[in-house]
Formats: sequence, C-alpha cells, structure tokens
Amino acid sequence: MLMNRHAAAPVDAIPDDIRADVETLWRYHDMHHELRPCDVGIGLGSHDLGVAVIATRLFHEGLFPWIVFTGANAPTTVERFPRGEAVHYREHAIEQGVPAESILVEPRATNTAENLEYSRQLLGERGIAVKSVLIMSRPYQQRRAYATCKLIWPEVDVVCASNPLDLDDYVSSIGDPRRVVNMLVGDTQRIEVYAERGFAIPQEMPDEVQVAFGRLVAVGYTTRLI
Repeated sequence: MLMNRHAAAPVDAIPDDIRADVETLWRYHDMHHELRPCDVGIGLGSHDLGVAVIATRLFHEGLFPWIVFTGANAPTTVERFPRGEAVHYREHAIEQGVPAESILVEPRATNTAENLEYSRQLLGERGIAVKSVLIMSRPYQQRRAYATCKLIWPEVDVVCASNPLDLDDYVSSIGDPRRVVNMLVGDTQRIEVYAERGFAIPQEMPDEVQVAFGRLVAVGYTTRLI
C-alpha cells in the first residue's frame, strides 16, 4: 500500500500527528441536533453527494414533505457536478424514489447565505408556508449553516443534519484527506470571520477548538482560509 510521507498512514487516511486536532474540529462543527419533522428539508450544494443521500433518506423517513436542493457550481464542484450541484442532487433523489414533484431546485446560489435566501424566496413563490427547516450539509458545514440561517431567516426553527459518517469513513468517501482537513480549517475560521462581518450570528468557540485550528494552520492547512 502507498504511504503518505507526512505520517505512517495510508494515503487516504488522516495523518496520525494531526488526528487529535482534526477530530476536535470535526466534533465542533457537528451540532448534534435531534432530528424531528420539519416543514421542508434544504440540501446545501457542495462537492459532497452525501447531502443528497441524507436528504433522500430523511424524506423517506417522513421528516419533511418537500426538499429544496440549492447550489450552482464552484471550482471544487464543476468537474463532479457539471450540470450544477442542485440538479445532480435532484437526479440522485429521484433515482432513489423521491417523487420529482416533491423536489424544488434552486440553481443559482454560490454560497451559504445565497443557498438559504434563494431557498426562502423559492418556497415563498410556491406558496409553501415554512416555520421549520431541516438543513442538510457537509458534516463540517453544519455550524456555519445554522449560524447563517439564524441571521437570514430568524423566524424559522432550524435543525441541522449530515450524512452520518464518522471522520474516517467521510474521508474515505471524499478520497482526499488533505482536502477534508483544509475544508475543516476553513469552515472553523469562517465561524468567527462571518459573524464579525455580519454574515452569521456569533457562535461560541471553545479554547480547545481555537488551539487545534491554530496548530493545523501552522503546519500548512491554509488553502481554504479567507
């Protein structure tokens, strides 16, 4: 098996010398919400098909009668989802038995704020009353999605969920541990920066998370920093 020169671990694994810090960030971004029925499920577009997977599963479990898939393309997704993130998510859900008429597609959004604002507009245009939303995202996007939604759409009750994979299984599903760590680091920075810029409500960040973030930045996980 090929080995990563950074540490004695398979190339598709988190290196042992940063594992504890990565796990700290991974736990921080999981909101640990108890799932409950909501008026609509919103799947946030990304490179991760797991968003469509969990949306499909929760629809079949009866947690919401409508799904909005939202997302255009980004440099990190255009190769995998050339017709747009939301469009590909919709196709997956239909293949898995979700009725096409239960899915709304929002194909313009290029960031989390737009995901939520454009979804709200689309639901309003369709006359769908919304008092609660179940937002589905990448695992490390949960906290940022929650904080953004509470600012943009404060009147709704928000529940967050992701495809329930542990860290190693998630890394294996993406196939690129360095990319996952960089994304975790970037989303951790955005929790504070976006609140400071008025894009999201503030979220508490424990000292251990700040320390783990700083160590990962110091060893070069910086490609997703603002």
